[in-house]
Amino acid sequence: MKIAMLGSGFIARFYADSLIGHRRLDVLHAVYSRDIAKAKTFAHDYKLPVYSDNMDEVVNHPEVDVVVISLPNDLHLAAVAACAKAGKHVLCTKPLGRTAAEAKQMLDMVEQAGVMGGYLEDLCYTPKFNKSLASVKAGALGRILWAKSREAHPGPHSNWFWDKQQSGGGAIVDLGCHCIEIARNYIGKDVRPVEVMCWAATQVHPIDAEDNAIGMVKYANGAIGQFEVSWCFRGGMDLRDEVMGTEGTIWINNFLRTGFDMFSTGKGGGYVAEKAESSQGWLFPVGDEVNELGYNHMFTDMFEAIEQNRPPAETFYDGYVVNAIIDAAYASAKSGIWEPVKLTDWRGSTNTKIAADFASFNEQYYLIKEEILPHGERKLILKDKTTGEVVVRDV
Repeated sequence: MKIAMLGSGFIARFYADSLIGHRRLDVLHAVYSRDIAKAKTFAHDYKLPVYSDNMDEVVNHPEVDVVVISLPNDLHLAAVAACAKAGKHVLCTKPLGRTAAEAKQMLDMVEQAGVMGGYLEDLCYTPKFNKSLASVKAGALGRILWAKSREAHPGPHSNWFWDKQQSGGGAIVDLGCHCIEIARNYIGKDVRPVEVMCWAATQVHPIDAEDNAIGMVKYANGAIGQFEVSWCFRGGMDLRDEVMGTEGTIWINNFLRTGFDMFSTGKGGGYVAEKAESSQGWLFPVGDEVNELGYNHMFTDMFEAIEQNRPPAETFYDGYVVNAIIDAAYASAKSGIWEPVKLTDWRGSTNTKIAADFASFNEQYYLIKEEILPHGERKLILKDKTTGEVVVRDV
């Protein structure tokens, strides 16, 4: 397949590096940028035969099969509309929209046009995430009770991120979209998000949007998804996930501290890793950034999904659900109370119940806990099923 890139900035180059970094049948063919000089530079750097500052010209190019959107948030809707009208498969960077209403429009457009809408949520494709999610789905952690994701760094690279009208918000819409979807995968996409409690504040930067936020998403089965996001974290980009289940726990450090530490006086300078603030002192480079951030696995899934006529792991519908949760987070940050997640189109389970499958020790007792004490004694803490009395038994 031949690919058109809409956008020529930071994320477009990350995507392009991934797409050309491995030998594959799918190739970059065209690029659109609002600045013709930037389009020409991008085309030269990646050896593309077609470049333009006319979006319709690039989208409707007869040799283009798939369009990748790497534009500012306020331009996603128009770009998806152009792709749907042209009948081209479209892959859109996160977040899908600035609001759930905007995302729903885009979802409806691709479904009515009969083209694939792939949601480019790279952090749901990292090697560590893929392996941990497989373990969760295999039951290694039992029933998932809580999933937390954190993304924090010194702030975005482009001016439009800092403009609330263009971006749709601050750190929540920029980073929370990652964290929300990560937790949603671990808890189960079939489980409906019910309500959100969120704190958000503007603590450091002179902007109208939030630069720090913490939120909890309550799901229909009783599980909690938690997100922590910040544009004020100093020292690089901190990406961490935690998952807790009835039978186990997973901790993941995706970025910042990944086992590659380097000290430099800064004499050589140069790029270290995304959001790194310095090229001297102790540094934390990343061996293969586009792979560690999930881009390679993401695009492989997207193109295979098109070839196999199946949905990718992350679809426009997923982007819509994430936007609905973000809407509820902003409402909660304003009201200070739990706010409902408003989904006009829910495609998951409708009869999920809060689980209460307590471990049974025998006919008389529930097992609360089994413990080995420092001197080797084994102790059981039990609860009588009839009387409710909690007792201790030495074994």
